[in-house]
Amino acid sequence: MSTGAIVGIIIAVVVVAAVVVLGPALLRQMRMRRQFGPEYGRLAKELGSRKAAAELTARQRRVDALGIHPLSAEQQASYSGEWTAVQERFVDAPAAAVSAADRLIWEVMRDRGYPADKRDASMEALSVYHARPLDGYRQAQDIRTDSASTEDLRTALIRHRALFQDLVGVPAGQRPLPGRGAAATEPAAGKARPHAENSRRAPQDRGHAALASGRKGIP
Repeated sequence: MSTGAIVGIIIAVVVVAAVVVLGPALLRQMRMRRQFGPEYGRLAKELGSRKAAAELTARQRRVDALGIHPLSAEQQASYSGEWTAVQERFVDAPAAAVSAADRLIWEVMRDRGYPADKRDASMEALSVYHARPLDGYRQAQDIRTDSASTEDLRTALIRHRALFQDLVGVPAGQRPLPGRGAAATEPAAGKARPHAENSRRAPQDRGHAALASGRKGIP
């Protein structure tokens, strides 16, 4: 057998051994990244990938034992209405609206069975099934509402909204909470909208229009 063939065999054996040894770890990392997103990256940077995976696995077991449950359709509708009021409040009192949005999120969490009286435990629980909007919510928590600009407050409210929507969910047959995509359903410029249709716009749509507006004092 030639020297080249022997080298090729050795390389193949090494590759197979590496796959056998590292394969499960790589698959675990991929699964963790899919489920926990930025939370996995944050912990991996802080603890290392192996310890981060162990921590998140233990965290999921703790959360599964909490008995967290979805809201009823009535609760979903009630909280959706409260969010609309918070969003409309932003027009005149942006800082107060962001604070109210934060309180509303914790009320939803309490109704769903999160340990809302223990902030650290609740944040850990959120990271299991709401990791992506939680990342934005963490960033919003760094904003000082008493001194932040209107644009920063607008960003904070949008990040609160992402977590709120993820927590509340939308019951079958109910119109989803307004989001940035709602603007795509508006008529193109130059096409008049019937006055009667304007008068029938839902309050939550008016709140979203205020949130998306670029007028002075409104994000």
